[in-house]
Amino acid sequence: MQSLPIPTADWLALAPMLLPLLGAAVLLVLRGRPAWAVPVALLVVAVTGVADLALLQRVAVNGPLAMTMGRWLPPFGISFTADLMGTLFAGIAAIVALACFVTATVEGNPADRPTFFALALVLLAGVDGAFLTGDFFNLYVWFEVMLAGSFGLLVISGTPAALDGALKYGLLNFLGTSLFLLGLGLLYGLLGTLNMADVLGAAKSANPAAMTSVAALLLLAFAAKAAAFPINAWLPASYHTPPAVVSALLGGSLTKVGVYALARTLALLPESRTLLEPAIALVAGTTLLAAPLGALAETNLRRLIGFLLVGGVGVAVSGLALGGPGGFAGAIAYVANAMLTIAALYLVAGLIERASGETDIRRMAGLYRARPGLAALFGLLLLTVAGVPPFLGFWPKLLLVEAAAGRLSATFDWSAVGLVACLLLNALLTLTVGARLWGQVFWRPGADSDVTVAALSTPAGVDGALAVAVALVALITVLGLWPQPLLQAGRDAAASLLDPARYVSAVGLAGTGP
Repeated sequence: MQSLPIPTADWLALAPMLLPLLGAAVLLVLRGRPAWAVPVALLVVAVTGVADLALLQRVAVNGPLAMTMGRWLPPFGISFTADLMGTLFAGIAAIVALACFVTATVEGNPADRPTFFALALVLLAGVDGAFLTGDFFNLYVWFEVMLAGSFGLLVISGTPAALDGALKYGLLNFLGTSLFLLGLGLLYGLLGTLNMADVLGAAKSANPAAMTSVAALLLLAFAAKAAAFPINAWLPASYHTPPAVVSALLGGSLTKVGVYALARTLALLPESRTLLEPAIALVAGTTLLAAPLGALAETNLRRLIGFLLVGGVGVAVSGLALGGPGGFAGAIAYVANAMLTIAALYLVAGLIERASGETDIRRMAGLYRARPGLAALFGLLLLTVAGVPPFLGFWPKLLLVEAAAGRLSATFDWSAVGLVACLLLNALLTLTVGARLWGQVFWRPGADSDVTVAALSTPAGVDGALAVAVALVALITVLGLWPQPLLQAGRDAAASLLDPARYVSAVGLAGTGP
């Protein structure tokens, strides 16, 4: 047991989880007063964002921060451990949540807001908890919290399509959760601990073959959560079924937790990562190619965006396959970019569906003259997803290519060559998908004119939702033109992840790391 009292400032590590859970409870108590839902929800998500940013600033200056329940050292205590990677992702998740909350406020049904906001806050608590936990079993708990919130959001509209999508989502995520729980049991049996910092030291003395088998099981579970190929079909089959604001909230945060868990596990088990590298590279390459090919064959707008989201998962996993500071830095920076870009893409897609009155791109046409601003926003986001310079998606991919070049400078590596080829093909195919999609929706003339009938009217709430989308795209554009802060954050986060001495020391286990 720790002998020193916990500094008051260290309790900040719990704020990103406690605030949304408390807010969700308050909203459920006030569900009979829907007028209170908006101010309470916006206040909670704003304060949570401030707490995330304060935690990020403290970690950037002072190094990782740990808060262990009851001051019991691992393996007995449950630790929350904030490092640069986790706090960076938590801060961006709060920005995405705020954008989605404001959008839901201006365009949603007031009667549905208390339920939506309560479920969304539960989801945010689960996402932040997963990013900031220092214990594998606690990670499982936060996965379950996320599953509860996300499943509720998927079925909130009550349509048959939403129920069908939620069923597919629930079954595949239940499979991933079951594999994760099985892996945790085996890991505890091998090491006698599930604390991440403790695992780092204990894994060195474990049987390498057994550890690699457990690592493979955990990676399979996290790949299912991240929607990596071949366990990716559930995402495009479900994310297009709820309202667009729900798609944005899920797409901007949920799968990124799976990628985060992959990165954390691979960093904690470097020997297993080396042995599993060919399999990780194969998963990354096939995901990079299969996703845009699936998008080329898709006609539903938001289902197509789901395939683009899966392609981004392939980019991040390719960084984990390349390994080293460059590969992990590229993966971290790309996840940060994707959280913002995919959320904005779904929000703009929702505006397109409302303006055209359609979800099938074959029945959309001529929106450019009616909605030129919407066309510009959508075009910028498609270029960002494709990784066209100087947009934000280009710079993390450049880090990945540099990481591959660094490996090739030492010795010829077919894995690195293949990943670079897949990254370039993914960019080309994604750009092709984007050009086809933009031309289909905005440039192609309609049957009778170049403006659809629905586009001539402005549905209620569109102007406010458009303002939110503009603000989010402006942030993405500024980060693309000035990428150094994000890239440096990715490099620093990767360095901290791969040299975990300060992380281990923060938990109180100095001397147990590598």
